[in-house]
Amino acid sequence: MEGKVIITAALAGSATFKANNPAVPYSPKEFADEAEKCLKAGAAMVHIHARDEVLGGFHTSEVEKVKAVYDAIKQRVPDLIVQVTSSVGTPCPVGPFEATDCVNLINNLIKLNMEARLRSIRAIKPESASLNTNTMNFSVLDRKTGAILIDNVFVNSFGMLHEFGKEMEEMGCRPEAEIYDMGGLDNWFLISKQGIFRKPYNFNFVWGVAGGHKFRPDTFASLVHALPEDSNFTTCAVGTEQYPAIMQSCLMGGHIRIGLEDNTRLPNGEMAKGSYEQVEVAVKVAACLGREPATPAEARKILGIQKRK
Repeated sequence: MEGKVIITAALAGSATFKANNPAVPYSPKEFADEAEKCLKAGAAMVHIHARDEVLGGFHTSEVEKVKAVYDAIKQRVPDLIVQVTSSVGTPCPVGPFEATDCVNLINNLIKLNMEARLRSIRAIKPESASLNTNTMNFSVLDRKTGAILIDNVFVNSFGMLHEFGKEMEEMGCRPEAEIYDMGGLDNWFLISKQGIFRKPYNFNFVWGVAGGHKFRPDTFASLVHALPEDSNFTTCAVGTEQYPAIMQSCLMGGHIRIGLEDNTRLPNGEMAKGSYEQVEVAVKVAACLGREPATPAEARKILGIQKRK
């Protein structure tokens, strides 16, 4: 399988809506339709965030809704790897409260958020799930003016990294460590000393988030060189950084993630008709570098995934 590239399609994230691109899936059927097209185009895996149609397509961690999306995809294309996000928690209204209660309040909110983020993975036991590695700003800004549109902090404590990773590995769900900067990789190294992760280790370099690192070829190379032995890496990037990032990943022997979660357009600026059109671009990128798309079976072997029966 030397030279095979795993193409993952992130079908819908937390911040892209039909208003951004009408092809963003909300319903289980829309997810299944898009997943099938992505498989035919050359993808071996899809990454999913379930959406709540009643609430206008906002992301949700409700088990029933996440499972409905997961099941619809697996029924349509059973060989496809379906990776479930662990990033989506639940809103927690707070206050007013006494200043002396701050520490307990924060700890309780983190615990509630952990439970919400893990409950779908516990219920579904997917073959793979995302594993976020550091607490960071995770916001929406106007890239031209710097105006803050949505201000948000994404909490991923060491305890969460440990508990999420340990539980995933124990249930046979391979964690993909999401690396938003070098500090996230260093956090993974610290927790990995406890021996909770098994080989091969799987990483995803994420670029362009407002709060994470901007895509820079030299930074990408530094991350690759810092990885432990027996590692796989893929990459994704927000907006226009998507295509340069996947090209460098493919060039350096890594894998590719594309999809409407990260970018709603094609390299020429046209609106993508679906994530499958971006898969087609990724296949062309790989071909230019002498690489072929991995099948789902080949991807499982590369990533150390045991197929669910």
